[in-house]
This record gives sequence, C-alpha cells and structure tokens, in this order.
Amino acid sequence: MADERRPSVIVSDLEIVYRVFGAKKRGGAKQGGRTSMLQRLLRLGNRRGSMGATEIRAVKGVSFVAREGESIGIIGRNGSGKSTLLRAVAGLLPPTKGKVWVDGRAALLGVNAVLIPGLSGERNIMIGGQALGLSAHEVKQRYQEIVDFSGLEDHIHLPMSAYSSGMAARLRFAISTAAVPDVLIVDEALATGDATFRARSSERIKEIRQHAGTVFLVSHSNQQIRSICNR
Repeated sequence: MADERRPSVIVSDLEIVYRVFGAKKRGGAKQGGRTSMLQRLLRLGNRRGSMGATEIRAVKGVSFVAREGESIGIIGRNGSGKSTLLRAVAGLLPPTKGKVWVDGRAALLGVNAVLIPGLSGERNIMIGGQALGLSAHEVKQRYQEIVDFSGLEDHIHLPMSAYSSGMAARLRFAISTAAVPDVLIVDEALATGDATFRARSSERIKEIRQHAGTVFLVSHSNQQIRSICNR
C-alpha cells in the first residue's frame, strides 16, 4: 500500500564534494636566520600557482524521500558523511550535484550558529528563540518552559561557556524545539544527555511528529535509533 503522507524532504542523486587546498613547501635563502621581506612577498605572489586541490567526495549518489510524521535514523561510521548529508538537507551546504527539496523550515538542532558562549543561558534563550522566528514576546511566553525542559534552573544565569557539554546540549535542544519546526535534524545532540533528558527528548520528538513534523536523528546508539525512529 502506497504511503499517502505528504513528502517533506526529497533528496535526488545528492553529491557533496569538498576541495581541500594545500601549498607545497618551499626552501629559500635566509638573511640573518630569518626569511627576508622580499622572499615573503614573492612567496605570497606565487602561492596561487603553487596550490593544488584535493577533492573529497563526502556524499555520493544519495536519494530518498522523507514524509510528514516520520522519524528517520541515520547510522554510519565516523567520516561516512552523515553530518554532511544533513547539513545539505538543512540548507547549510550547497549540493555539488543533485537536488534537495524541503517543504517548510528545517532546523539543524538548531541554533548553534547564533548562540554566544560568553552570554548567559537566559540571554541565549532570547537570541536563539528569535533566530527560530519567534517574536521577543513569544520567547518570553515560552521562557520558563524552555528552562524547565533543559533542567538548568540553577545555572540559567551563568554564561554558556561555564556549562558542560551535556548542559549546553540540553539547552540547545530545548531552544530548538520551542518552535515546532517542519523538519528537525538532531545530530548526536542526545548522546550527551542523561537518561531523564533522553526520555524527555523522545517525548518532544513524538510531539513534533504528531504535528506532521519530520525528524532526522544521527546517533551511534542502535538502541536509541530503534526506540525513537520508525525508519
């Protein structure tokens, strides 16, 4: 029987190629044990011609269709291209070849780029919530819910730079899911949480799916994938 749910993500023959540039080492005469200014200028002028590019094919020929309400697990070895694939789905990497189509807004858990380690968790909630498209008033309305979900009541006024990796991951997840995204991409973020937080996160993911959201989850835990994902 055909699945009649609306497609939320379509990836067609996706290929992502990185180009890594490197310069050859060059010898040269030195004056007084130091490279002369003239040599340095000549080296800078010739650098473009001396640099070669190595191509690394991170993702090759990937195609799939994800539908509303699905929770999809992504499993693979380190360096196999999981994160690269999902960054392309989130619109953060342009395809070298192929196409990525997303119906709605994709959030790659979700607000790392705008959170500022030197600011308090409280300030980062305001910044991150507005980066997700909430108004300042809406963020204030959901502020206590975000704090309670993260479990950081006693630390929310401290700078994020003072948080452990687990504390920071809990806050990022709480902020990212404050506004239900059309597509939520969770890349290893749940691995740093304790059992209680993982249980709360699983319930939040179920809520997102019930609102016709699509979830992608990267994890090295086969048990976690099987408990949260249906595909």
